[in-house]
Amino acid sequence: LKDVGLEPIVAATAISVIGLFNMLGTWLSGWLADRYRKKYLLGSLYLMRSVIFLVFIMVPVTPVSVYIFAACIGLLWLATVPLTSGIVFGMFGPRYMATLYGIVFFSHQVGSFTSVWLGGIIRDINGSYDLAWWIIIVVGALASFLHWPIDERPVAEVVADRKGAAA
Repeated sequence: LKDVGLEPIVAATAISVIGLFNMLGTWLSGWLADRYRKKYLLGSLYLMRSVIFLVFIMVPVTPVSVYIFAACIGLLWLATVPLTSGIVFGMFGPRYMATLYGIVFFSHQVGSFTSVWLGGIIRDINGSYDLAWWIIIVVGALASFLHWPIDERPVAEVVADRKGAAA
């Protein structure tokens, strides 16, 4: 935001708006997960993120556009947590939940670090974050489409069906 001439207070306020809306988005995601298929919600969430990023890079950057972006992305950012943990629990049950969700959480942290680190490298090379934004948009859309075919049934049920089909 400093690169486009906005004051540091705009960035600081945007981070707080993201945090505030994270609470609402996470709660809403959990509520929706009780009513709809988690894989479709998660896929939609990733696609909505890409659309929000796309809109943000297409509109003029002003304090108002930053705050609207922060609210929208805040609604979606941590909303993945109840959906992802719900899918892991539904597929594998409670026995290995801590380990499996720990792996999921760790992989998200690696992805987050890599995204920010590569964004910095892209900016250093190009003098702009534009390419990084486009990569995030494409990868988010890809993540969306990769979630649609997930079989959310318990793994034991899937294995039993495959054994039955092979017999």
